[in-house]
Amino acid sequence: MIGDDKNGGSDDRAAGCLDTVRMHDFVDPELGKVAPYGIYDIAANAGWVSVGIDHDTAAFAVNAIHRWYDVVGRGRYANAERLLITADGGGSNGSRVPLWKLELQKLADETGLILQVCHFPPGTSKWNKIEYRMFCHITQNWRGKPLVSRLAVVDLMPPPPRRPA
Repeated sequence: MIGDDKNGGSDDRAAGCLDTVRMHDFVDPELGKVAPYGIYDIAANAGWVSVGIDHDTAAFAVNAIHRWYDVVGRGRYANAERLLITADGGGSNGSRVPLWKLELQKLADETGLILQVCHFPPGTSKWNKIEYRMFCHITQNWRGKPLVSRLAVVDLMPPPPRRPA
């Protein structure tokens, strides 16, 4: 959620310089909320995060993959005929979500790619590399800081990990 809500954790700051935050985190209708969706390219050791402004839906998830492919993937993997997607078992990209499958088919039709999807079993998201290669850093950057605007959310995204030389 966007606003002056409490965000767990702490950060380094001078004594007595605390952010004033609201006690309850109800959605502010004017500010709304954000939903991050990440793509981690294992081969390139690089990440991509799309930040939506409404809900984490299957359409949003596939749009994030499509945007990554248009901006990065198409150039990086110009000769690719297939795209392997590993996804958690629940949420917007769950194996039983019909809209996820429909949106993936639209993506396959538009790009001409063969999409292969492997879902992690429930409770095993820790095996998904995106959790500890990307989202742990995002959580670390966000800790103790109220996400007062959409710009603050984007500005607090960590830089991508550097590839070893």
